[in-house]
Amino acid sequence: MRILLTGATGYVGKRLLPILLQQGHTVICCVRDKNRFRVDEHLRSQIEVVEVDFLEPQLDNLPKNIDAAYYLIHSMSIAKGDFEDLESTSAKNFKRYIETTTAEQVIYLSGIVNEDKLSKHLASRKNVESVLACKQYHLTVLRAGIIVGSGSSSFEIIRDLSEKLPVMIAPKWLNTRCQPIAIRDVISYLVGVLHNEKCYDTSFDIGGPDILTYEEMLQQYCHVRGLKRWIITVPVMTPRLSSYWLYFVTSISYPLAVNLVNSMKVEVICRNDDLEKMLQVHPIRYKDSIELAFQKIEQNLVASSWKDSFSSSRTDRTLSAFIEVPKFGCLKDEKSLKVTDPKKVIDNIWAIGGGRGWYYGNRLWRFRGFLDKLFGGVGLRRGRTHPTDLHAGDALDFWRVLFADKESGRLLLFAEMKVPGEAWLEFRLDNENVLHQTATFRPKGLLGRMYWVSALPFHYFVFNGMIRNIVKK
Repeated sequence: MRILLTGATGYVGKRLLPILLQQGHTVICCVRDKNRFRVDEHLRSQIEVVEVDFLEPQLDNLPKNIDAAYYLIHSMSIAKGDFEDLESTSAKNFKRYIETTTAEQVIYLSGIVNEDKLSKHLASRKNVESVLACKQYHLTVLRAGIIVGSGSSSFEIIRDLSEKLPVMIAPKWLNTRCQPIAIRDVISYLVGVLHNEKCYDTSFDIGGPDILTYEEMLQQYCHVRGLKRWIITVPVMTPRLSSYWLYFVTSISYPLAVNLVNSMKVEVICRNDDLEKMLQVHPIRYKDSIELAFQKIEQNLVASSWKDSFSSSRTDRTLSAFIEVPKFGCLKDEKSLKVTDPKKVIDNIWAIGGGRGWYYGNRLWRFRGFLDKLFGGVGLRRGRTHPTDLHAGDALDFWRVLFADKESGRLLLFAEMKVPGEAWLEFRLDNENVLHQTATFRPKGLLGRMYWVSALPFHYFVFNGMIRNIVKK
């Protein structure tokens, strides 16, 4: 079958794609930026890649001859605008397009919406269900709560809180009940309903076997990890304070923290297990999903991560708009060193950031990350998904990878920190084995130029030390 997959670079989409290919389907991957999409070469023959933005009404470049489509587009992490309006607009444009195709079924991954009073996030999911409903094709809706797996935002939040805080003074919504589900089971359900006529024009709640409070989820995580933690819930934490609490302790953005806090006050529990019985899926327990997640992490086999699936927090444009570093109106800091062992230098560059740090002045980098968090930026807590591999679109602390080619010896990063301008950091090894390290800043107004001047001492010590240690280590 020919399957249209939206959100192909997202957390769920990246994991669903290889399963669809294993089953012999041809998959049309819809992405906003082709530079962020990567797949093994031996799978290319089964894939068509289309660059498209469903917020735009013109979708003429999409194919008409498809059998089914997955709708995996969500916007709750955006920093600007109203995500409810954006999700509604995207769904309307998608539906308008699907009505012109030969698609028999649309599958939408939504949220559990079984309470009368919903958060903005869950109300938006429910509204999208209504928008997508159509007599021309069959709609199947899968409603999930907390998705747990290596790289999922829920898992990383639980991980951050448990690993960093021996004592937690936590808001009262930690007593809210939910029904977490492992990402592997979500994928099983998404595949199981495909062209299954029993699932047409129906919605199903999907969840794991455990119904837990968020506090119990934290405690069970700590039990798996062998951590001793004390959790004290207090009634005085307002939603705003709770959002700041999540934002500063974990690696999520503030907009996402706000939306998650509002949703965590609502119970997300399945109405029944009809789909589980129909498809003979046997969901794994919450503790088992934690253990499986760490098996993937320890083997460096994390297939997708929420932080890599986010669009840039600094701009709504695609990565392509920044790959060509501007030459005019910019301020630069350029360093060069002769290299005796090119392979080791390239390996050092590709391991930069995350747990390894930035090779010089790591305390200063952490302080810069703290300041970034203080002013609403992403800070350093995103780290990196893999310790030695980098690809276009990956998050790397408070940078985003624009271009990464080991063969040509070039790595280009774009800053997603809060700065009065736009910043690039490039590493390039030329044919004469000279490493060039270039920091480029395009200031916005007088404030941008003042920022650059104030950062010059940092550049002098840190950037000199960084290139020296990259070459030596």
